[in-house]
Amino acid sequence: MTLTDDRRSPIVMPYRWTVDHYHRAVKAGIFEGQPIELLNGALIEMSPEGIPHAGLSSDAADYLRSQLGSLVKVREAKPITLPNDSEPEPDIAIVKPLGDLYKTERHPQVADIFWVMEYANTSLEKDLELKDKIYAQAGIAEYWVVNLKTRELIIFRNPARGEYQAKTTMTGGPVYPESFPAVALEVIKLVR
Repeated sequence: MTLTDDRRSPIVMPYRWTVDHYHRAVKAGIFEGQPIELLNGALIEMSPEGIPHAGLSSDAADYLRSQLGSLVKVREAKPITLPNDSEPEPDIAIVKPLGDLYKTERHPQVADIFWVMEYANTSLEKDLELKDKIYAQAGIAEYWVVNLKTRELIIFRNPARGEYQAKTTMTGGPVYPESFPAVALEVIKLVR
């Protein structure tokens, strides 16, 4: 659709993708080999992973598996489907272990997700100013960002009115996930 402004020049309106349209395009192979994710109805290019990003997120996923065991399924760089026309691929999603459901029927949805994590260097602005709102609007209870520049863990909690109401930054000590308050995770194992 094209509109005009007061000067009579055309304004081009971007096409807004729905999750359903996105799934059909993915199934048809249209985005094969393209590093993109769907965020608020827009196709957004994903930043390539550097060595610290890949190494730390992989080690963190292994650590989370060792600490949480069969209580969760730890998914690395796999899609989650959100109701706000978003299908991000967080570096780590800690979700309910629902057997073969994620293999045969669908990606994890909000009710399945305990929390998500992003490791950010070049994508820090996107992760702190766009994805935090997408996750809060969707109702993800907890969102963790590891700032690779400062080696800090930034924890967002209590989503309400499309924003997280609590933000904590940690460089060490234990962190207790809201979904598993008896489990102490060492921040150092997630950021170094």
